[in-house]
Amino acid sequence: MLNPPSGSRPLGEDPQDRESIRGPISAIESILRHPRRVLYQLRQPGAGHLIIALLLIAIVCSVVYGVVVGTFSGGTQLWAAPVKIAAGLVISAVICLPSLYIFSCLSGTQARLIEVVGMIAGLLALMTVLLIGFAPVAWVFSQSTESLAAMGALHLTFWCIATYFGVRFLSEGFAHLSGKPAGLRVWVTIFLLVMIQMSTALRPIVGKADTILPVEKKFFLKHWFEQLDKA
Repeated sequence: MLNPPSGSRPLGEDPQDRESIRGPISAIESILRHPRRVLYQLRQPGAGHLIIALLLIAIVCSVVYGVVVGTFSGGTQLWAAPVKIAAGLVISAVICLPSLYIFSCLSGTQARLIEVVGMIAGLLALMTVLLIGFAPVAWVFSQSTESLAAMGALHLTFWCIATYFGVRFLSEGFAHLSGKPAGLRVWVTIFLLVMIQMSTALRPIVGKADTILPVEKKFFLKHWFEQLDKA
């Protein structure tokens, strides 16, 4: 049996945990309704298929949400925003993967690299599925306001909410592996900062610009203050 967090049954003890996950739709239902099932399957042989499914969910959902983001400005943003959001999310996860694996090793957990990759894939999948849930609301505001600052704040709020639930899934996963890894909160902070900086490095995502990518480097706080001054 896998080690459970305090007050929780071991993974696999509940028959629902052992139900197979077949395809992206089943993976979405599992990560929303039975995250323990996903965590259990990531510990089993052949977890690579589940990881691929979770990554495909994350990419497709982030592209769909990106289209909604692009409707605010239209034009090239209808394809540029989805590409940037999906690419930025995956790149941020890849950049932060080594540090999460190192933290898990230092804490004494027995998590293999593929399990850490799977938990990050689950984090991304859950985040983007939740963003799809917010997409209709984002679309309504994108069609009824011209305020770039307001739309940026709205998308950031949705992103933070989605990240919270994604991180909760990740935390539960490590809790079943002999406790949370040392530095998990530090890693979450780093992950958030990387994602935010990536959104600045790939700007514009919400608004328009003369070029697809920026011609100068900027720290995200400076970029935000400049946008607020223009508002």
